[in-house]
Amino acid sequence: MFQEEGDKDRYLITYADLITLLLGLFIILYAISNIDTQKYHKLMKAVGSTFGIETGISSGLESKNFALNKAHQTAGGLKNKLQNLLDENKLNNSIRLDENERGITIHILDDILFPSGTSELNDSSRTILMKIAALLKNLPNDIRVEGHTDNIPISSPSYPSNWHLSVSRALNTAYHLIKNEGLSPDKVSIVGYSEYRPVTTNSTLEGRRSNRRVDIVILNK
Repeated sequence: MFQEEGDKDRYLITYADLITLLLGLFIILYAISNIDTQKYHKLMKAVGSTFGIETGISSGLESKNFALNKAHQTAGGLKNKLQNLLDENKLNNSIRLDENERGITIHILDDILFPSGTSELNDSSRTILMKIAALLKNLPNDIRVEGHTDNIPISSPSYPSNWHLSVSRALNTAYHLIKNEGLSPDKVSIVGYSEYRPVTTNSTLEGRRSNRRVDIVILNK
């Protein structure tokens, strides 16, 4: 009789084990809800050791960090090469570089690329685009060519508005980079912003000159 009652209570042992495991799970979930990378590594190693499981979390995060560091170094090296190109050709007054969360942007003022009020590339622009393309053509990144104008209206048979001019300038620049400089067409896109993405005021001649530009954006992967 005594043995029979003991057998009936054996489920309590299994139940207690289950509750203990659930408690451990909730502690782990709470601990990683506000994650600290180093603590997370230690925690997952401890869990793996306890249950005899190779988590692979540490190596995965380390690989990701390595890839991010490598990408950062690559972007830094590219920016340095571009800056050296501008310095060597004395182009810092007409071309400047910018880096943000989108990637590296090459701002090229319109007077180095186009005759006033047109979208046809001039001869001098082809030389600098060739040198820029030499640094871009082997990159895995997508390239976006963006056209911009100032806020002075334009109206002509070829360009009824600043929208038309900005898109046409972006298109002709991108097409030249693809057709003549070997950039992969599946990595190049264009957009025209007209006057609506100024980098400075349009109330001065110098400001309007800075806003009339083509941006070549090397997008982050």
